[in-house]
Amino acid sequence: MSDSIIDPTTPRKAPKPEVTKIQGRPLKPSTLMMGHGYDPVLSEGSLKPPIFLTSTFAFESAAAGKRHFEGITGKRPGGADGLVYSRFNGPNQEILEDRLGIWDGAEDALSFSSGMTAITVLMLAYASQNDVIVHSGPLYAASEGFVAKVLAKFGVQYVDFPAGATREQIDAVLGKAKAMAAESGGKVCMVYLESPGNPTNALVDIEAVRDARDAALGPDCPIAIDNTFLGPLWQRPLDQGADIVVYSLTKYVGGHSDLVAGSIAGARKWMDPVRSLRNTMGGICDPNTAWMLLRSLETVELRMQRAGENAAKVCEYLSKHPKVERLGYLGMIDDARQQDIYDRHCLGAGSTFSVFIKGGEAECFRFLDNLTIAKLAVSLGGTETLASHPASMTHLSVAEGRRAELGISDNLVRISVGIEDADDLIADFEQALEHV
Repeated sequence: MSDSIIDPTTPRKAPKPEVTKIQGRPLKPSTLMMGHGYDPVLSEGSLKPPIFLTSTFAFESAAAGKRHFEGITGKRPGGADGLVYSRFNGPNQEILEDRLGIWDGAEDALSFSSGMTAITVLMLAYASQNDVIVHSGPLYAASEGFVAKVLAKFGVQYVDFPAGATREQIDAVLGKAKAMAAESGGKVCMVYLESPGNPTNALVDIEAVRDARDAALGPDCPIAIDNTFLGPLWQRPLDQGADIVVYSLTKYVGGHSDLVAGSIAGARKWMDPVRSLRNTMGGICDPNTAWMLLRSLETVELRMQRAGENAAKVCEYLSKHPKVERLGYLGMIDDARQQDIYDRHCLGAGSTFSVFIKGGEAECFRFLDNLTIAKLAVSLGGTETLASHPASMTHLSVAEGRRAELGISDNLVRISVGIEDADDLIADFEQALEHV
């Protein structure tokens, strides 16, 4: 390619500007997923991005190499220019990160090798010895375990509050956290949320958390939220006051149960410390997985819409079944405060829910063992319907008393509805319940 096409002083080597509007009208995310962040001119005219399997990238000149490392080391403001090494970034990952940011209205995004890599690197980037993390409950068991068991080894404390907490309860918890931090000589370094909570679907009032954070701590303490259950289609937490949105891309974004990846997104000021630590530790999403995620992002809206429609039909059936005690489904909330949060925060009820079967573990196991279409497996957000028993599987590591406190009972089955025919799924659940 000629020097007129490549400008070595720009971070992204694009010969033409991105088109994000037509006659002043912003293009929708579903449209931008087809080409945003990629120009075929840079790849021999290939309509889709190739998979860039390389460990290192050639500089245009020695001066370009010097400029890059001046940016990396901070000797020149503005950060790194271009690509240098695949532990830091690569073309597939950059395109992916551009498109992930579109969905949440985020300035910047980072991709990781798993959702837990995203979460742990994020927390490590912001937590220092003697600091305190405030988090909602329940969290995904591995997230909660990382805070309580791993960060604790390095002098990081935590205090938590239930997902449905009121502003007054959140104020009290933040006050307690500030006192703990003052006593230990640290700070409250992060408010970490998961909403809906896994596996109960309990919602956190993000706006109340934002207001409480602003009053108690100021805007320099980031609010991060795991949006895996509803994102990116059914909830946009940055609009409600969160600073950082976290995903297990393994779930709905990947959506085919064939990859593992994670991401965070938010303003660049929040991403830069995490990017710096990711550059050191590694953990970036690999090129092939990034390429697969680009494919998946093209259909994420269609898949999630279909799964959501299916879930509504399935839950309508289950809600009337005599062997079902109740449902933890956002389309059928029976708590006024939770409904208020849903109305303010959510754009859809999602397709992952909990069904509480009358009885306990034995009854749940009989139900799970007799499913024929739905697969007995952990994870969620795939094209196929999955069912699992959190108390004995994903949340077994959570202490029994803590599980009871969080509502993760022995009669809870978590179901992630896929894109099969809804009537077939209902027939499958019906025959499985006959064995309970």
